[in-house]
Amino acid sequence: QVQLVESGGGLVQAGGSLRLSCAASGRTLSGYAMGWFRQAPGKEREFVAAISWSFGHTNYADSVKGRFTLSRDNAKNTVYLQMNSLKPEDTAVYYCATGRLISDYDATYMYWGQGTQVTVSS
Repeated sequence: QVQLVESGGGLVQAGGSLRLSCAASGRTLSGYAMGWFRQAPGKEREFVAAISWSFGHTNYADSVKGRFTLSRDNAKNTVYLQMNSLKPEDTAVYYCATGRLISDYDATYMYWGQGTQVTVSS
């Protein structure tokens, strides 16, 4: 069993930055992928970004490419999502998840965190 805990969400003005963290416990993430998804009110959950833990390969949604950056800390079993140049349309609950494959398909991921709210004011 894997437990994922997100943190770092909050309220920020448009153009600002936030860094989300996702700390994993229960097992090493070596050989797994970590993904970030988000869900805005009244909308379906959508893919944001993902990283393969062992090789650091990353994949980003077009809507965040160039603004969001993934990184990981192996020692802390934690992945970070640095979000810059935030826009009001980035407002959502952000979830991290882990699975065997780096993918933009949420069903690929087996374990999910509880989510953290990001609100970007205009």
